Amino acid sequence: MAQVPNENTPAKGPAKERGDRRPGGRGRGRDEKRASEDDLIDKLVHINRVAKVVKGGRRFSFAALVVAGDGSGRVGFGTGKAREVPEAIRKATEQAKREMIHVPMRDGRTLHHDVEGRFGAGHVVLRSAPAGTGIIAGGPMRAIFEAMGVHDVVTKSIGTSNPHNMIKATFNALSNSTSPRSVAARRGKKVSEIVSRRGGPSTPAAAKE
Repeated sequence: MAQVPNENTPAKGPAKERGDRRPGGRGRGRDEKRASEDDLIDKLVHINRVAKVVKGGRRFSFAALVVAGDGSGRVGFGTGKAREVPEAIRKATEQAKREMIHVPMRDGRTLHHDVEGRFGAGHVVLRSAPAGTGIIAGGPMRAIFEAMGVHDVVTKSIGTSNPHNMIKATFNALSNSTSPRSVAARRGKKVSEIVSRRGGPSTPAAAKE
């Protein structure tokens, strides 16, 4: 005997297919993170070949030093070791992306103030520069500023020329770099008071950093 449908019973809509999912599911954040990582700038700074003497000959391995940045003030460096060069570069790049720091920039092109950095025998001096100066830096330091997005800076390496010590000394200097906004918050003053003492006009772009 057929069952007569009741008028009070709500009618069921069309059944959802198995593949239908709401937009913005589980994989959305993962895709956005992967897209942001693809926009990073990777620069190979140095590759060192290491030979280990074993029974029957020598075994070679490679150590890579890589700098990565997003071109907007975030930069990091990493090292990787492997039996093959591509694998060493991949390990160094992944470490550089994990250990990135944010450096405040003036008008999006240079540093806010002069700063020095030291690591071991490495000693570097970084100076802010007016527009049109360009990146006056050599070797590993140039790769850092190109990946970070700096357009005008003057640098000098006083200590060793070892690329690892130069990179770490440069990051030591960049970590000590501050913005007028953070200094004003720490001293309880206005940003305009801090910027006016620098000798230049207080621009809105400098106050936002």
